[in-house]
Amino acid sequence: MIYTERIDKLDLDVYQDMNRQTPNTCLDWVKHAEPIDGVERIEAWFHGNAYSVHRHDTYAIGRTLTGVQSFKYRRDQRNSLPGNTIVLHPDEAHDGQAGTDEGFQYRMIYVQPALFQEVLGGRTLPFIEGGVTTDLRLAAATATLLQPVSDLLEPFEQSDALAELAHALAAVAGMPARRPKGDFLAAQCARDYLHASFERVVTLEQLEKATGRDRWSLSNDFRTFYGTSPYRYLTMRRLDSVRRMLISGTSLASAAAAAGFADQSHMTRHFSKTFGLTPGRWLRVVSGV
Repeated sequence: MIYTERIDKLDLDVYQDMNRQTPNTCLDWVKHAEPIDGVERIEAWFHGNAYSVHRHDTYAIGRTLTGVQSFKYRRDQRNSLPGNTIVLHPDEAHDGQAGTDEGFQYRMIYVQPALFQEVLGGRTLPFIEGGVTTDLRLAAATATLLQPVSDLLEPFEQSDALAELAHALAAVAGMPARRPKGDFLAAQCARDYLHASFERVVTLEQLEKATGRDRWSLSNDFRTFYGTSPYRYLTMRRLDSVRRMLISGTSLASAAAAAGFADQSHMTRHFSKTFGLTPGRWLRVVSGV
């Protein structure tokens, strides 16, 4: 299943070939494949500014198809050309815009660090310096996952591709084979606890009791193995819940309360910082209104 975010009120049926066609620059769009086991796949075209500065707790890994894809990342301007692979680390702030007047087209996958940890088994998360690479190992490892969103993937096919990608990222990043210092089992236990408890208030004392690890050590462990802080991870699970509820017709206020936020304003601040769009704007482009 594919759904499309429409930025302008124009008919998307004019685009017959989403693989390489250069779209009308009057229309920005984002197409989504149905998520499989925590992996989101999109294909998009933007002319001008795409997203304001935001960050999320997943890897964002993509390929520029046409044009120049520009973004600020780790204090510097980055420019990705057609064929380049983009690897943005979890919790790193970035934006997005066209580097030329012609606009740009790209595909992107969003992968939860926990999926890579299933392969890496508690090693430090791979970091690719600069966010843009021409390394052929990563180009090959992302080929399956960065197919057009109209191409269906089987869960087993995706799982196999993720394993290949995790090993390629580790190799390109020059990671040592040994595990870092830290308690991976405690971090994993904390992640499970946050998944089961995100709709209610969670305290550091509760996490300490659930994991048997003091809060400061646990925070360091969590960042090492999952790329973000425990609170940031909890907030992202709440925002995932909010998005699902908004699509089903729940009001902003009700969705915020049901997902565990203090109020609608609290949720909106986190939503905008995470996705680069306000909840209302996000809902409009998803629903095509």
